[in-house]
Amino acid sequence: MTEITTLSQFLATANTQFQVYDLGRRVQNIDMMAFHQIESLVAPYPYPIQGHAQFAIVFWQQSQQPYIWFIKLALDEQGLLSPAPRQQFIKMILEALGRDPTQDLTDEQQQQLANHPFSFKPNQHKLAIFNALVKKQLGEQASNQYEIAAQYLAGQMPPQQWQQIGMQGLADVCVRMSSFDHQQDIINILPLAPVEVQAALCSCFEHLPIEQPLADVLVTLFDQSPVEYKGLFLKALASNTKLSQQAIHRLNVQDQLDETMLITIAARNWLALKDDTTRKFFLEALAKQPQSFFNQVFADIVAIPSLRNALLTDLRNPDRSEQLSLAIGGLFKATSL
Repeated sequence: MTEITTLSQFLATANTQFQVYDLGRRVQNIDMMAFHQIESLVAPYPYPIQGHAQFAIVFWQQSQQPYIWFIKLALDEQGLLSPAPRQQFIKMILEALGRDPTQDLTDEQQQQLANHPFSFKPNQHKLAIFNALVKKQLGEQASNQYEIAAQYLAGQMPPQQWQQIGMQGLADVCVRMSSFDHQQDIINILPLAPVEVQAALCSCFEHLPIEQPLADVLVTLFDQSPVEYKGLFLKALASNTKLSQQAIHRLNVQDQLDETMLITIAARNWLALKDDTTRKFFLEALAKQPQSFFNQVFADIVAIPSLRNALLTDLRNPDRSEQLSLAIGGLFKATSL
């Protein structure tokens, strides 16, 4: 048997179809060609978080129910998958299956493979939107929470009865916004909904492409909300880089780029930082925080391949405040220890 060195090889040999989703920063599908390059150590992982790749593999054989593996693998300094943990994981899979990847997976074997040292558990919000996306992509029915969530958002239930709807139901509706009148229902109810419902919906939007009519409502709510709630609507705009940049600019003018906002931007709205001006605002605000916080956030975002070169250039940019220069000096001192 040919030596198996990647997960793609294993799954192909086992005659399965599969999809890969990132679950680190935002829940999103990873293109198959991109994943092959990642696994082959040709390309860095595009969405690293805290030095790791966190992703899910959904795979199935013919008419079987899909299996899901949540996998967390360390990355090296270049953002590539570290070969040793990857090979250890593949070896563990092959040993669990008796080194015969073509056999059908039994429930017992699947359970054995699910409980591995490279496993992680996504939080409730990511898990809900992930489940909703997978069901939609595979043409499966939404969860049994879907109907009551749709009724609530359509105004068929009193607003104060929000506790009767589940996070999974809201995620199912959001993933299916283009179906029925779901998007219009959400647009209608969002400004009037309790903050708990707004927060739950925004936690779904942050992983999904948002169309302009809904984006306009989110921008209005962002502008009108007190600072403690602005982060909800900022995250919800994550897929719209231009609106994210505009929101960050307004936060900067209002001197509201605090620790919470900076973490939100780094974790969800990082695409906005491709813009030189927005990134300058971000770094200057980051420099006002404690040195350890600056170091931690900078290390996290400089690992993102799409930002890395620009951020490394910023380290040498003479057009910066004295405070940012001191923070960068502190960063160099910490990394040289």
